Formats: sequence, structure tokens, C-alpha cells
Amino acid sequence: MGAAERAVPDAFGAVSIYVLSALWLTSLSPSMPVLQLAGLCAGALVAVAAAGSVLRRIPRFSTPADRVTLLRAILVALCAVLAVPQLFTGRRTDLLLPILGGAAFLLDGLDGVVARRTGTSSPAGARFDSATDAALVLVLSVAAAPVAGVWTLGIGAMYYAFVAAGLVRPHLRVALPPSVSRKAIGAFQPFALLFALLPGVPAVAAASVPALALALLALSFTRDVVQLEHLHRAGLQGVPAAVA
Repeated sequence: MGAAERAVPDAFGAVSIYVLSALWLTSLSPSMPVLQLAGLCAGALVAVAAAGSVLRRIPRFSTPADRVTLLRAILVALCAVLAVPQLFTGRRTDLLLPILGGAAFLLDGLDGVVARRTGTSSPAGARFDSATDAALVLVLSVAAAPVAGVWTLGIGAMYYAFVAAGLVRPHLRVALPPSVSRKAIGAFQPFALLFALLPGVPAVAAASVPALALALLALSFTRDVVQLEHLHRAGLQGVPAAVA
């Protein structure tokens, strides 16, 4: 089956796996039905968005790397099933959520490796990977809120705030040159949140590590915005648009 023919079964297969796994997870949860439903809906949003990322492509296609990213998206969606009820109950998470989130985090580099080795790298796949990364951080920030404080939601919301700003100022959507520090800070966000979610971590450490992550993330986004604004102003002064 070719890449074009795999898109629909891959997308619907991912959603089906999510539904079955999520229903099993909720059967293990002691939360109230309304909170379980909220978690299921949040997870479904992640799973459907991932499937839609594959189905919206023109022409439609799905690669081995996309299947890895779909697996990561399913894990993120299952984390949402557990995280949303805990946000309202305030109950400290057990080990299941960090295991699921840790698996999604560790698989982050695999889809890129698979794409390069199979020669199937694409801008659509890169965007799908980035969106899944952002969803993981958002869900983990929700899970960490009862542990470290509601301010952890700022970690998950910052990427989406930056995307929203790009709708108002389109030059903020311009791709910047690759940066080792940007990648390192990005990878530190889910690590810090997962650390806070581990059972037995002292309250001070569970708050201070994500706080450091948030500070670094704010610094990184501020630096990027300043650089993009500078490039935009330079473009208005005669620098070729391709540079900006």
C-alpha cells in the first residue's frame, strides 16, 4: 500500500486505537463521570486533530514517520484523559500518566530519524511533529497544575499564544534558522513537567524545575520575537523579502 493509500486507514486507525484505549483508562479511574467525559473529550480533540493533520494534506499521504507521530499523538491524547480530571480534583497523579507522557517524549526523535532514513521528510510531517510536541507540553502542563500550581499552564499555552500572535503579525510565522539552544529549551519543557509528575518528588523540586523551564521558555520566545521583529523592520528598509 502506497503513501497516498495509507493516509485514511492510518488516520482512522489512530482514532480507533485512542477510543478503545481511552475507554479502558476511564474504567480504571475513580473520577466523577462528568470529569471522565471531560478527559475523554480533551483526548479526542488531540486524536482527531492528529488524524486531521494527515487527512487535510493535498495530495493526501502518510509515511512511516507519520505513523510514529500518530502513535505519539495517541499517547498524548491518553495523557489528556488522565490529566483533565486531575486538574479539577487536585489529586496528585499516579505513575501511569508519567509513563504515557514519558513514552511520547522519548519517541519524539524517532519520527525524524524514520523520515530521514526512509527519505520521506516533508514540511507537512515537520508541522505535524511540532503540533504533537506542543500538544504534549500543553497536556503535561495541565497534569502538573495540581502538583506545582496553575501557573504551569503558562508553559503549555505559550506556543499557542505565539501562534495566535502570528495571525495578527504574519511575519512572526517566518521560520528562523535552526538553533541548538531553542531545541534544548523545547526539549526541557516536557522533561521538567514529567519530573514534577513523578511520585515521591518533593514539592519544592516539583515546582522549581518547571519554574526554570517556564523562565527559559519565556526567554527563548522573547528572543525569537525580537529577532523576527528586527528582520521584519529590516525587510521594510529594503532587505529582500526572502531574507525576512
